[in-house]
Amino acid sequence: MASVPEIKIVRSESLGHRSEVSSPEAKLGMRVEDLWDEQKPQLSPNEKLNACFESIPVSAFPLSSHSQDIELRSDTSLAEAVQTLSKLKVLSAPVVDVDAPEDASWIDRYIGIVEFPGIVVWLLHQLDPTSPRSPAVAGSNGVSHDFTAVILDNGDSAVTSGNFFEVLTSSELYKNTKVRDISGTFRWAPFLALQKDNSFLTMLLLLSKYKMKSIPVVDLGEAKIENIITQSGVIHMLAECAGLHWFEDWGVKTLSEVGLPIMSKDHIIKIYEDEPVLQAFKLMRRKRIGGIPVVERKSQKPVGNISLRDVHFLLTAPEIYHDYRSITTKNFLVAVREHLEKHGDTSAPILSGVIACTKNHTLKELILMLDAEKIHRMYVVDDSGNLEGLITLRDIIARLVHEPPGYFGDFFDGVMPLPQNYRV
Repeated sequence: MASVPEIKIVRSESLGHRSEVSSPEAKLGMRVEDLWDEQKPQLSPNEKLNACFESIPVSAFPLSSHSQDIELRSDTSLAEAVQTLSKLKVLSAPVVDVDAPEDASWIDRYIGIVEFPGIVVWLLHQLDPTSPRSPAVAGSNGVSHDFTAVILDNGDSAVTSGNFFEVLTSSELYKNTKVRDISGTFRWAPFLALQKDNSFLTMLLLLSKYKMKSIPVVDLGEAKIENIITQSGVIHMLAECAGLHWFEDWGVKTLSEVGLPIMSKDHIIKIYEDEPVLQAFKLMRRKRIGGIPVVERKSQKPVGNISLRDVHFLLTAPEIYHDYRSITTKNFLVAVREHLEKHGDTSAPILSGVIACTKNHTLKELILMLDAEKIHRMYVVDDSGNLEGLITLRDIIARLVHEPPGYFGDFFDGVMPLPQNYRV
């Protein structure tokens, strides 16, 4: 039987150094380099970077490999959407309104970007007995009495057994609800996107301060999405810039020197390895976070990490919960590892266990680690492996650029942030 991987602390000497500038991301870094040298010497490094990124349009960002290939129809069911996103190994996709006319503008053609975690959060919200939209209260959506009983039962058998997930994936709620039916729970309503002449600075601020997970870039002429900028894409772009003067000037600083981590160990939401995995996903929904560390109850040391994206294993791979009497977080980690190894998938981030660094790592080393491991968050530990904090891409961007006063002006006119309970 596969075991849960131990905490992995990447040492500074194990990080490679990039010596060639050949990729689109690296060439983009050279463009920043040229602009950096043109800035006034009296500007601070942060002000110089702000000016550099404000001078580069998002049209220069390398095209995502999936940006032009994946679109979901608005009449796609949640079950079909989960299967599609899982199969293609992507977290989000634009939703095309099937009722829009052929000559519709981009803002009328797209409902928005639906994210896999958003589907999960919506499902969990509907299944919460305290929610007015819960099928247990509303008695709608064609949900069976057995399903309602599983939700309402507060016993361990309900929250830890495979029955919950088996009944969920066979329910009418999951199979018949359309993506358009949950459009009101998307992060922004109506659709928020960048135009090709918007700047890199705008894009970075949307990803950090305004908490967008991916940003579509639209072509006004063709009324379609030309690119989708993801957190992974930004991390890779920054990693490809290692070795350039502007990056080294900023990246040589240690985490402690720039005030990272912002989130201390006392504020990290965690779950014990013997608790139900469903509780982990509920915690992520309730606290509006994307991932959570799994820790040993005795030692308090992290033994794994679960993110919202990982719930798709419970929705698409029933053997994961069929083989266990209880689906604890530890059993979940072990079962997913076995599932991935069986299917020859060795690239999933969940296989790596807990990836961690220390406060003595530099920003450059942190970015190279995030890029190599294909993750967006890093736990900070002390020399004994105890949690000291958490760093996300948003924290890194906040140390890279800042929002000038009045910068966005009327940019957000026409978009409406949703109630906090719906934010993903």
